[in-house]
Amino acid sequence: MRVITGSAKGARLRTLDGLDTRPTSEKVKEAIFSIIQFDIEGRHVLDLFAGSGQLGIEALSRGAAGAVFVDSSKDAVKIIRENLAKCKFESVSDVRMADYRATIQGHHPHKYGIVFLDPPYGTGQLKRALQTIASVDIVAKCGIIVCESDKDDQLPDELPGFTKLKEYTYGRPKITTYMRNAD
Repeated sequence: MRVITGSAKGARLRTLDGLDTRPTSEKVKEAIFSIIQFDIEGRHVLDLFAGSGQLGIEALSRGAAGAVFVDSSKDAVKIIRENLAKCKFESVSDVRMADYRATIQGHHPHKYGIVFLDPPYGTGQLKRALQTIASVDIVAKCGIIVCESDKDDQLPDELPGFTKLKEYTYGRPKITTYMRNAD
């Protein structure tokens, strides 16, 4: 796993061992950042279900103003911190070992321009996270939510306050994007 481009280009990131996590493949990560490439610079990022932190780190490498990384696993949090140190992004990052719902509903010093949601497939957490995000005001106007799910998962076409933009399928993974309405 490596950082594709930007200030940390080429940095090799550690990933979690075992079957409990499923890192986003290089192909899918490249596709995600091709989709959102013009929405990153200067924005704050929330990386829920962060795993190794690779999506938030890629966004920081491409000019995001800061990132909050959230995972409920102690091992994941340790690896995220190691990866941030390797890329020298500790000063613009906040790493939390927490439940995603508590994080979404908690205090946020600013609104997020990009939210990455990549929970384990088949757990129902993605739909619950989307519903929780739609019920609180943490995404900036015109902010983007990027969801990774199994290709067979049906995500809502309508999410209060958001417009579903597009779905992209890359083998088993499916990427779905939503944009926060401007009004």
